[in-house]
Amino acid sequence: MNLSTALVIILCLLLMDQTSKFLIKLNYPLSLYGNSAIVDWGFFKLLFVENKGMAMGTKLNDVLPFLSDKAAKLVLTVFRLLAIIGIGYWLWDNIRKQTSNLFRWALCLIFAGALGNIIDSVFYGVIFSHSYGNVATLFPDEGGYAPIFQGHVVDMLQFPLVSWNWPQWMPWVGGESYTFFQYVFNVADSAISIGVGILIFFNKKIFGQSK
Repeated sequence: MNLSTALVIILCLLLMDQTSKFLIKLNYPLSLYGNSAIVDWGFFKLLFVENKGMAMGTKLNDVLPFLSDKAAKLVLTVFRLLAIIGIGYWLWDNIRKQTSNLFRWALCLIFAGALGNIIDSVFYGVIFSHSYGNVATLFPDEGGYAPIFQGHVVDMLQFPLVSWNWPQWMPWVGGESYTFFQYVFNVADSAISIGVGILIFFNKKIFGQSK
């Protein structure tokens, strides 16, 4: 993989990610306020939710409670930007050195996914109106729903494959219901997960070739 190929892969993934988010954002209200999934096939649901924090909806101030919501969001976005720069350099360096092709593919996927979600966090609050109970508009006259760096990541894909209730005797979760896979994600998250999966499952092949 050369630099041109990597750029094409990244741009294609970004186009898929941002197109799917724009289509959801500009055609549907948040699923919580629309009272139903956009598509519900049982094992697959198309929803519209907004993630204000990290993976699985966790906020940074859940971990660092002394931070306000705005400060936590700003710190998280700045950290993501720095991470993007680091991953981008890592990718460029591995392309230059022509290391393992699997490694370069993994870094391409992770970089594209991270960049896709960063676009939401940095710009969506400025360019979109809110989606609470109504469909958002692009570049609203009254301004966006949040300042720059305070946008929410758009998620829409869910695969609730199987549900069960934990036995009453189990500590902490006894009697509670659980659905696998209950978390809602997007194309960018998928790219990151596949990239990380490649690094985990092919680590010996990747890092053996990289030496």
